[in-house]
Amino acid sequence: MEVVFHQDYVVERDDYASAGRVSSDIKRTLKKIGFSPKVMRRIAVASYESEINMLIHAWGGDITMDIFDDGTVKLVFKDPGPGIEDIEKALTPGWSTASEKARAMGFGAGMGLPNILRVSDEFDIQSGKDGTTLTLSFRSDV
Repeated sequence: MEVVFHQDYVVERDDYASAGRVSSDIKRTLKKIGFSPKVMRRIAVASYESEINMLIHAWGGDITMDIFDDGTVKLVFKDPGPGIEDIEKALTPGWSTASEKARAMGFGAGMGLPNILRVSDEFDIQSGKDGTTLTLSFRSDV
């Protein structure tokens, strides 16, 4: 497979005013390329939830999107910390470590990672005190 499109994004820690900016740009890009609404919806859910997790649980981070010549979309979300203490718990619907500030803004219901796992074709998460890397892939119909 060959990468036919690459984009890098940055998410700033606690930048709630920009929440969802990256996932909106990803969706616009996929629409321009011609992805189906069904595939775009799954990628939009995963990218939004992942972006929000970086904003409220991590110290910001970097997102990359690669689109391959076979239509596969790969998203990588990499943050510098503090890491996920218990990934199994974090994958449990309703379990959350969100701050009161995040909860007061309507975030932190504990459905982020479960939703991401549900909509992704491939899901890999690696985490430690130096940060978390979440790698997602989606097969498309392009």
